[in-house]
Amino acid sequence: MARATSAAKAEDIPPTTIRELLSYRVGRTANAMSHSAALRFQRFNVTLQEWRTLALLAADAPQSLNRLARSAGLDKAQMSRAVSSLVKRGLVIRKPSPAGGRAVDLTLSRRGAALYRDLMADAQERDDAFRACLSPEESRIFEAALRKLYTVGRALSQAAAAGMAATGPRGRRVRE
Repeated sequence: MARATSAAKAEDIPPTTIRELLSYRVGRTANAMSHSAALRFQRFNVTLQEWRTLALLAADAPQSLNRLARSAGLDKAQMSRAVSSLVKRGLVIRKPSPAGGRAVDLTLSRRGAALYRDLMADAQERDDAFRACLSPEESRIFEAALRKLYTVGRALSQAAAAGMAATGPRGRRVRE
């Protein structure tokens, strides 16, 4: 029983260094996973951002640049660079949007769709390797935890953005 009590007390101790913060540890894990993908995708001559762009277009096209950037969690300039590279290489097609104006719709070309299938097979292989280290129960718990952490992360981001809108980036009250 003493062992359970000491474990409970250890969990109550707040982090004292950045390395103990959950957000830092999750970020480092995500970076390691992304880095392994980036290294594997080099043989396809595709960056991680380009892979994600192809995958998002394969899942739902046509898309505008803004919508694609939001889906990928990138700013518009980063997404624009990835799309421009893919368009130059004939992997993505850029067409005027029926909405008019300067809006464009983005879709995969035949070559882009074929490359996506190869990349997805490779990504699935990597995903299987990551999942193999988890038991079915650990996997179920991990998936539930990811959903919760994502929801809290979004809520905290929205609250911080609302606070910055009211106070400005340096914490000073914004005049109305």
